[in-house]
Formats: sequence, structure tokens, C-alpha cells
Amino acid sequence: MSRFRFLPLALLLASGLGGCGYFDSRAAHKAQRSMVGMTAYDLQACAGIPSSIKQLNDTTQIYVYTGTHTATTYSGSTLIPIADIVSVFKEFAGGGGTSCTTVIRLDHDRVAEVHYAGDDDEVIGTDGICSIITRGCARQPEGTMQKVDGGPFGPVSAFSPPKTPNQSTGATYSTQSGAVIVNPDRKSAAPIIVPRTE
Repeated sequence: MSRFRFLPLALLLASGLGGCGYFDSRAAHKAQRSMVGMTAYDLQACAGIPSSIKQLNDTTQIYVYTGTHTATTYSGSTLIPIADIVSVFKEFAGGGGTSCTTVIRLDHDRVAEVHYAGDDDEVIGTDGICSIITRGCARQPEGTMQKVDGGPFGPVSAFSPPKTPNQSTGATYSTQSGAVIVNPDRKSAAPIIVPRTE
């Protein structure tokens, strides 16, 4: 029986973290790692058609996705002023964001970087609103996505985005197979996108 004595506290903590954006933030940051290397076709299959596309040069494109989230409203009460308490908490703790702009850079039709901008923080964590854009890819991963392990509390943080690929991985992404090939001999960890040979 003693094994279960902390179960109610754990459930309360999990529901509180989920309701305040912790898990949304982790999902958004996990997508910044798992989506690197996926093809443009797979990206559009799970995230949808981007709201705008900018061609930077012959091999590089920027896809921009936008999403909005309706802010939660609380009704007032004469006994417990919940709306006032929530607004004061948001003022001091932050959060309460309603929009996200996701900027995805593709090199040779493969995702190279995923960035978030806008009023996209929830009460706990950062970039939580952006999970509405990447949710389809997280729920039904495409074959060219990377697997990011770690369970519900690691290795991705809810409070800071992961390092961009040129800072965290020493890998070469092949456009033919989608496999990530580790290259330990390189001085720089920037990803190299190998162009397709016809």
C-alpha cells in the first residue's frame, strides 16, 4: 500500500504540468530535433501546406507555418476571483501566448532547421503554442524523421529549445536514403546536405 501513497500527488503534478503547457513545450522542442532531415514531401504530409514559401537560392527554401490558439478565459466569481488570480499569475509568471510562427529551413528538399517565433509561451515552458503546428508529425511520424528517445522528462527540455543541428550533431544527411550518417572526422558539426545525383 505504501507504494501508492504518492500516486495522487504524482497525478496532480502531471495534470498541472500538462494543463500549464509543460508537455506542449516539450513536444515543440522535440519536433525541432526529430524533424531535421525529413523530406519536404513528408513535412507537408504531416504539418500541411505552409502559409508561405520563400526560395532563397537554388537549393534552399524557407517554409513558414502559422498557428493560433484561443486563450483560455475564466469566469469571475464573488467568492473566489479566479479570473483575477489567473491574470495576476500570468503577469508575473509569463505565458498565456496565443500565436506561433514556425520557420523551417530546407536544404536540398530536406529540413535543416526548425525555429519558432511569436507570442508562443504557455504558463510553464517556452514555445508550447507551437506544438499545434508540429502535432501531426509527432502523432504520426514520417519515415524520414529522426527518433528522439527519452520518455516524458528527457532529453528535451520544456524551458529551452535544443541546439540547432550545426551546434549539436556531427552528421551528414543523405537525400537518397534519409539516413543520418555520423561523421566523427569533421571539425565543424554543421550538417552537410548531400545533393541528389541523377
